Amino acid sequence: MGGVRRGLMQLDILTPERKVFSGQVYGILLPGTEGSFELLENHAPIIASLGKGKMKVLKDKTNSETFEISGGFVEMLNNKASVLIEDATALG
Repeated sequence: MGGVRRGLMQLDILTPERKVFSGQVYGILLPGTEGSFELLENHAPIIASLGKGKMKVLKDKTNSETFEISGGFVEMLNNKASVLIEDATALG
């Protein structure tokens, strides 16, 4: 039985053309249109618009991956975050 590891949530990052990222993560920092915010495990359900800026995927407490995004939306529901964006460029 796979299941979700404790302290993690499912993250899917999608553009109209491709899946940018899919996997279990510790959290995600997002550039909201009203300012930056963070989603962690078991966050309350939310839908928010995203602005242009840096999105940081926290793979665990020490490893992360950063993307430059041009805006979009994020939905968090049942410990799964879905980020729908126009495009993403990996920054490392």
